[in-house]
Amino acid sequence: MHDFHPPISDAGLYWVVPVPAGALRWSDGGRSATIEMQDVAVIDQPKWPARKAQATPARMSFKMVFEATNQAVTYDDKAKLFRVTGFLAICRMEARVAVPSMGFSWRSDPIDKCPPAAFAVIGNEVNGRYYEEEAAR
Repeated sequence: MHDFHPPISDAGLYWVVPVPAGALRWSDGGRSATIEMQDVAVIDQPKWPARKAQATPARMSFKMVFEATNQAVTYDDKAKLFRVTGFLAICRMEARVAVPSMGFSWRSDPIDKCPPAAFAVIGNEVNGRYYEEEAAR
């Protein structure tokens, strides 16, 4: 079992990767987004989420395409000062990973052969002090 993700930062954050200019593209009037990154430095950490689990340098390339449906959604949690409004979206992804020191590599099916996952929202989010400011408008 392999678990590929960026190294966990000193603050305990993970799955945080800088997105270079041009890697994120919007189309269809903001209803579709594509993020494509090549040769991203990640780690293979099979014992994750154990904090001190052994980590081996790896590389990952991927393409994700998000497409909004026509189903409008609003998630609003006043207690947590958090609101998202937008449209449910589907996502398709293709990826390849390699752990050179182990001679391990893997490639997903091409993006057009992968079934869509319905887990995303394309829209607007407000939180914290901005939540109150937005509500006052």
